[in-house]
Amino acid sequence: MGACDFETCGFLLLLNTQREREREIDMASFLWSLCLSFLFLVSGARSAQPKKPVDVQFSKNYVPTWAFDHIKYFNGGAEAQLILDKYTGTGFQSKGSYLFGHFSMHIKMVAGDSAGVVTAFYLSSQNSEHDEIDFEFLGNRTGQPYILQTNVFTGGKGNREQRIYLWFDPTKAYHTYSVLWNMYQIAFFVDDVPIRVFKNSKDIGVKFPFDQPMKIYSSLWNADDLATRGGLEKTDWSKAPFVASYKGFHIDGCEASVNAKFCETQGKRWWDQKAFQDLDAAQYKRLKWVRQKYTIYNYCTDRVRFPNTPVECKRDHDI
Repeated sequence: MGACDFETCGFLLLLNTQREREREIDMASFLWSLCLSFLFLVSGARSAQPKKPVDVQFSKNYVPTWAFDHIKYFNGGAEAQLILDKYTGTGFQSKGSYLFGHFSMHIKMVAGDSAGVVTAFYLSSQNSEHDEIDFEFLGNRTGQPYILQTNVFTGGKGNREQRIYLWFDPTKAYHTYSVLWNMYQIAFFVDDVPIRVFKNSKDIGVKFPFDQPMKIYSSLWNADDLATRGGLEKTDWSKAPFVASYKGFHIDGCEASVNAKFCETQGKRWWDQKAFQDLDAAQYKRLKWVRQKYTIYNYCTDRVRFPNTPVECKRDHDI
């Protein structure tokens, strides 16, 4: 995660009249959804929305990985809470490894003063030149908006950070964060809104995750050396314990051994079909909305770190 100096200005701009802003955003989102629904009815356009997640119990797809006593289960395992205190955080991982699929989680973020705290939901392979697909939620001081950072590692290379402010308060209720991964693209969604796409650009020299199965992980941990304003804001342990809540635990993927290079059903599953090989026009409009209104950092436009624009950025609709 690169340290950047944009946070302070971003906070000053977006914290002004926060309550009014949230009401305006909620109305804008509602009107936008109505508009898209109307367009689909009129044009008969086929939506490329992933299949609706199927909510299951934690134990069906996941196991705890460390600090087992810092994970609490509710409603027969349909919900789980991760707890961070001054002694330890905790985390869990999927039972299986997967080559492509749709992976989704409902998460309610740490409420109140969460500066220095990171809640992570990501996919990662187990090899040295690993592939990784990241959601990282960077906590903040009370009243300041959460930052969602995404990143993509291919062949061990990352440095593709993008950061957005969420258009809602992620601590008030559960919201859905999901990844659609196939041979053609990796698409990140927040409540069905695409916030990022990483296209397969092997033809122009950019590695793409296609032959290393990944497990799904989540963790809650102290990262006050980098999480909030580049590490300037430290964790206030008087506010501990910090709690992130989870439900859903949806996995719809092609399960494979860690050393597999392909799956038996590869090319035959719903996410391989043409409708999911790219975002549709309406989704690209929503992605543009996120880019214009909520993006606060994009590696594609960082000329200090990347004097030459990374070649995949134009294909990914990031410039």
